[in-house]
Amino acid sequence: MKETEEAKGTFLTLKATTTDDADIRAKALEVHRRLLQTYGEPERRSNRDAISVLVSTIISQNTNDRLRDRAFDQLREQFPTWEQVRDAPEEAIAEAIRIGGLSGQKARSIKAALQHISETRGGLTLDFLKEMPLEEARQWLLSLDGVGPKTAAIVLLFALDMPAFPVDTHVYRVSRRLGLIPPNASREKAHVLLEALLPEAVYYPFHINLIRHGRAVCHARNPRCDACPLRDLCDYYAEKERGSK
Repeated sequence: MKETEEAKGTFLTLKATTTDDADIRAKALEVHRRLLQTYGEPERRSNRDAISVLVSTIISQNTNDRLRDRAFDQLREQFPTWEQVRDAPEEAIAEAIRIGGLSGQKARSIKAALQHISETRGGLTLDFLKEMPLEEARQWLLSLDGVGPKTAAIVLLFALDMPAFPVDTHVYRVSRRLGLIPPNASREKAHVLLEALLPEAVYYPFHINLIRHGRAVCHARNPRCDACPLRDLCDYYAEKERGSK
């Protein structure tokens, strides 16, 4: 899976990295303003419990949202409680989530994570993380098998309402094309750079609207630059225009 031990180590060494470029900060806020104009203020969903978000995000690695949701639903149908998942054989977990791909690896990670949470906290809850400083909570999550920077950030932001900025495929692609992060920045470094670049208050809407924009306009192949409200801010578009002359 993408979220490896190497990725965790890389992320930790990058935490001291920040950006003080006022122009990039201003550009990021203008991107945020235009995305709000285009897609609106994302409605904050009622939070799912953090264990559900953790397991769903592990399942989501290297698959799409539709297959992730089907795999997650099948897991819950077969094992209605997280204690049942924790105590089930890895093979049974893998069979339940097979449609999501890499089911053996993900089953091992899910079972190991649930066992570790139970053994160290006395039950299956992550609510205790809310009482920790952000970085301490992040490091606790990163200590779990199968949890890298993206998974940790998703749990923190979406389940625990803590200020972390997840970088998925769409966020990574769009933010590099816009020039908010360097084109050669790794996904791990992108988490650090974007968290340093943006005010915490905009993490949630900016994350959601970058994903919306990546799906609707800024496709991996054949992006719809002609329909993009950000093209005058976009390094990718500027380079493409220069190349066409």
